[in-house]
Amino acid sequence: MKKKVVSAILSAAMVASLITGCGGGASNGGAASEAAPASEAAAPASEAAAPASEAASSEAAPAADTAANGDMTIGIAMPTKSLERWNRDGSYLEEQFKAKGYNVELTYSDNKIDQQVKDIEGLIADNVNLLVVAAIDGESLSQVLAEAKESGIPVLSYDRLIMNTDAVSYYISFDNYTVGKLQGQYVIDQLDLDNAGDKTYNIEFTAGDPADNNAGFFFNGAYDTLKPYIDKGTLVIPSGQTSFEQVATKQWDTATAMTRMQNILASNYSDGTQLDVALCSNDSTALGVTQAIESDYAGTNTVIITGQDGDEANLANVVDGKQSMTVYKAVANEAVATIDLADAILKGETPDAGLIDKAGWSFDCAYDTESYDNGTGVIPSYLLVPTVVTKDNIQTELVDTGYYTMGDDGYPHPVQ
Repeated sequence: MKKKVVSAILSAAMVASLITGCGGGASNGGAASEAAPASEAAAPASEAAAPASEAASSEAAPAADTAANGDMTIGIAMPTKSLERWNRDGSYLEEQFKAKGYNVELTYSDNKIDQQVKDIEGLIADNVNLLVVAAIDGESLSQVLAEAKESGIPVLSYDRLIMNTDAVSYYISFDNYTVGKLQGQYVIDQLDLDNAGDKTYNIEFTAGDPADNNAGFFFNGAYDTLKPYIDKGTLVIPSGQTSFEQVATKQWDTATAMTRMQNILASNYSDGTQLDVALCSNDSTALGVTQAIESDYAGTNTVIITGQDGDEANLANVVDGKQSMTVYKAVANEAVATIDLADAILKGETPDAGLIDKAGWSFDCAYDTESYDNGTGVIPSYLLVPTVVTKDNIQTELVDTGYYTMGDDGYPHPVQ
């Protein structure tokens, strides 16, 4: 694996796609409840692709290959525009597939399972050559993806593992268990739990959507990392809510997370009990938990609050000291891995670990053939490595890499 170095120009292309084509549009009439009009389409590929010297993985394809790619269409099914990160993913995938010369149909499904099924049906009907699917519910796409397989359309499971179907060729994501481990380790380090002695700390967990296969990995990574301290009694969970089912948040909804935390505070902390840690699996839930603590927590201490995704509002909270950290997953890198994988498949190759070196990626990635069983067998997976972002390293991890600029207001903002 190569040392992670995210190209500023590559990152700028990603951000530019957010501004000019936040969500894109279906190019051939595939149904999409949230598809953007053509006037909002992403910038031309010639303006977005990074120079070859800056990012090997985004090199412009030879003219002959690009022309051949122009006869092929990539279908991309994203869950929703309501979460900032999916806009980034969809826009960047569309932009960079077009840079490779492919036609693209991009759909967003408004977090509605039935709509995503219809969207994918539309993409299949449009005879796309390959599907990239970030599932709303990993359990609900078996039938429609069986249709894709019958039509000879390869399926890439993007970011979230699609369950109970043998139609999935590969899984591309970040090491989701490691996301949780990073959050748990951050708590260990901040509280110096290895040297806590008889001192105890109170912690509450907020996990993600039960329909999202990743949510369990995030939670388990964090809980397993902290379990020795919970078993020892150094970490205490006053609410008693310790299982994923008890702490899950449907659709990663901010308001739902806020209401639940308000109830926990009222039931367990109104008598002056101190809350030390609110471990949240992602930024949208962390936003709700932070709001609840600001409005309903009687204590005066600064609560450690974790997150994931690097959403703009949460980064502002990190700067202000309201949220302690977020685990950042470079969307540009995940998209690059997806694009190079798709490109290899459509050229008739059978990608494996060799793709990583062949592609010359400038970021860490592992090829995994053991960890992700979707119920029909282990899915070969390309897993990228996430990064912990705090107030102390926002500049180096997000600004210097080109994803954000530091505004005059002191907060990081997407590059304009």
